[in-house]
Amino acid sequence: MATLKLDDFLPYRLSIASNRVSAAIASAYQALFGLKISEWRLVAVIAEGPGMTQQALGLATRMDKVTVSRAAAALVERGLVARQPNPGDQRSHMLALTTTGRALYDDVAPKALELEARVFGGFSPKEIATFRAMLDRIEASAAPFDPEQG
Repeated sequence: MATLKLDDFLPYRLSIASNRVSAAIASAYQALFGLKISEWRLVAVIAEGPGMTQQALGLATRMDKVTVSRAAAALVERGLVARQPNPGDQRSHMLALTTTGRALYDDVAPKALELEARVFGGFSPKEIATFRAMLDRIEASAAPFDPEQG
């Protein structure tokens, strides 16, 4: 019978590594910009397009509805995100960055890239490319087990 040893169990190790990186990033974003990681994720995703619904943000960030809703409300309250009626669906709203939100994104994005460079600074470009390809494969192979992928 196989024995499960967490230190050898790859899903556990992946989760621990992810949690450590997220904690380091969250600490920096909170200290520098007063943002929770969920708020930064929404800002970053919204910055990539003209606006998104909360449902689309949940799918894009892989965060649950409650987390997305709380983060969106906090960003609206801070004046970083504007909520507009969704012309395609009156039951939802479109969220878009305000001018202040865009300025914050423009300040945070270089810091995010600096943190990424620090975390992965000990890896060669080839190792990073391999790691990205492996992450793509892990995500694809886990997709059938994801209830949201249906």
